[in-house]
Amino acid sequence: MAADMLVKLYELQADSDLDRRMMAEGVTIRRALVPELSGIAAWIEPRFGAGWASEATAAIMRQPVTCWIAHEGETLLGFACHEATMKGFFGPTGVDESARGRGIGHALLIRTLIDMRDQGYGYAIIGGAGPMGFYEKSVGAIAIPGSSPGIYKGMLPLAAPAGMAD
Repeated sequence: MAADMLVKLYELQADSDLDRRMMAEGVTIRRALVPELSGIAAWIEPRFGAGWASEATAAIMRQPVTCWIAHEGETLLGFACHEATMKGFFGPTGVDESARGRGIGHALLIRTLIDMRDQGYGYAIIGGAGPMGFYEKSVGAIAIPGSSPGIYKGMLPLAAPAGMAD
């Protein structure tokens, strides 16, 4: 099972090259809107499971909304949330399989973490980080020793993301 990771937010910088690349590719990264809730949750569930759809729902219902989305025109490509299950936690996050490899996950990660910093956090915890190498490389995240299974210990299996349960 994946460990939690810690990210220093006070040193995090926006990536203007990545932002320009997203713009050039027609990818918009923005805060989700509450009226989009059912559509976003319906998009997440078959790709990532009921648990992640529930967490995204909680993030979208917050004020301010703590779920960010990436879309190309009217096509949703990915999402990233914070404050979904626990305060100070980043996640869940996911990009449609067909859109991976374009930097969308990286752009969502940075934008969401900057939102956390702007809301007063000095650090973020990435709960149950799956692709630990990605987080290490992207934002300098470090593993938190002894953090597995973390806050998800004892969670009902029906909430686990499809294909991601241990």
